[in-house]
Amino acid sequence: MKASMYAFSVPVFVKTLGNLSAILAKGAGYAEQKKFDPEVLVNMRLAPDMFPLLRQVRIACDFAKGAVARLAGEAPPQWEDNETTIADLQARIARTIEFIEGFDAARFDGAETRTVTMTIRGEPVEYAGLAYLAHVVLPNFFFHATTAYDILRHAGVELGKRDFIGKV
Repeated sequence: MKASMYAFSVPVFVKTLGNLSAILAKGAGYAEQKKFDPEVLVNMRLAPDMFPLLRQVRIACDFAKGAVARLAGEAPPQWEDNETTIADLQARIARTIEFIEGFDAARFDGAETRTVTMTIRGEPVEYAGLAYLAHVVLPNFFFHATTAYDILRHAGVELGKRDFIGKV
């Protein structure tokens, strides 16, 4: 695969989101095995001032769908944040994967220099596409996906590095 904005976005997001869905399934299995309500996991957080698992997954999905749409020159879709269960979160992940897989590599032609405008704290901020992907999207996407993993691992779910990274 040629190194391109597409190659460093869509397949990366699809793989990591798929792994995140599998990690959530392990969390649900762990709750069942230990006989507690899996929604306890959905609301867990690592520290009082951090977002819970639920929000970590939503944000990871939002960065993926937002980046792909913006890099292709489109406005990202706005989805309600109404998930309350692990199954709901897995459905959001599946919807995100389906959305981003709908973009082919040709839609990313010129994306590295395409201007992406974001509103941050009420102010418009502009990025060139490559800087947006490399310095905004990927660090944030992986931060939130990793934090979701960390919350479940901290809760006692048997997870390892292979669960996060998946098959290479």
